[in-house]
Amino acid sequence: MMASRSQDRTGGRERRVMLHRPTVKATTGLAAALLALAAAYLMIGEVIYTPLMAWQALWGSGAEEDVMIVQSLRAPRLAIAILVGASLALSGAILQAIIRNPLAAPDVVGITGGASFGAVLFITALSGAMTIRLLPVAAMIGAFCAAALVYALAWRRGVSSLRLVLVGIGLSSLLSAAVSFMLAFSQVYSATSAYIWLTGTIYGSSWEHVWTLLPWTMGLCAAVYFHTRILQAQLLGDELAIGIGSALQRHRLLLVLLSVGLAGSAVAIGGAIGFVGLIAPHVARRLVGPVMGRVLPVSALFGAIVVTAADLLGRSLFLPLDIPVGVFTSAIGAPFFIYLLYRSRSRI
Repeated sequence: MMASRSQDRTGGRERRVMLHRPTVKATTGLAAALLALAAAYLMIGEVIYTPLMAWQALWGSGAEEDVMIVQSLRAPRLAIAILVGASLALSGAILQAIIRNPLAAPDVVGITGGASFGAVLFITALSGAMTIRLLPVAAMIGAFCAAALVYALAWRRGVSSLRLVLVGIGLSSLLSAAVSFMLAFSQVYSATSAYIWLTGTIYGSSWEHVWTLLPWTMGLCAAVYFHTRILQAQLLGDELAIGIGSALQRHRLLLVLLSVGLAGSAVAIGGAIGFVGLIAPHVARRLVGPVMGRVLPVSALFGAIVVTAADLLGRSLFLPLDIPVGVFTSAIGAPFFIYLLYRSRSRI
């Protein structure tokens, strides 16, 4: 591990700051890439702007039509892409640390399946009687119920990581079958709306969606930051974690709830966008190693880049069509998942 050390003397006290060079490089590079991608996102679409025109329109200057396109359509959609991508990536990083399995992700262990079940049930059975604004609430309830069921079924004087992932995969398959059943027996309009949501799309995102998701993302990210040390302890294995004084099961339940909250809030707004929570932690560990204090911010940045880039491609490559972002993340994530299975074949 390469590290640099800087010293600063203030008021006679010496302060030393350890910098992990790969983490600094990765964080800086990914932040710069995300900034460049965000600029391109605001400029490119059915109407293409120069950087100056996009910047002026973002702050309310220029033609009224340009301000409306950039400020009211593209900017909130960009913010949602960043928040959803970061949330899914962090959720996946937490799950992979808890379960100690590289194949773990919100869409693999049933969390996304629970959110999908709640959302499709709402769209097909309740949307006529209740406002569509309650759709995120239904998805969140579905995600938490699925996580609670997985945790309860996996409990046997504690929860082992292997039982948790196996029960999660089984419940995910069962929920997928239930969603298909509901779609088959629902009206065409409701089924079409539900199917579009299931593919994962942030089309039509508004500032109202941003202000709904932002508190969840910021609050849960802060909670994850303050529990990084107990997350790192989970990586040591059950016996060693208990040996160093970690309240293993209580901490595991808390971390699962944080992961479910991040995934559920993201899926509630962005739909079932797959594989972001699987890919981002792998890339982060490849760049900065296994220490969770480094993996988490790099995962969040990479997840935000993946969703933003996928949505930019989806709304600009096949104009006037707007392809759901989940189509592109699945096109990348499915081969990556198969690669992980192939690489892990000797351990299965």
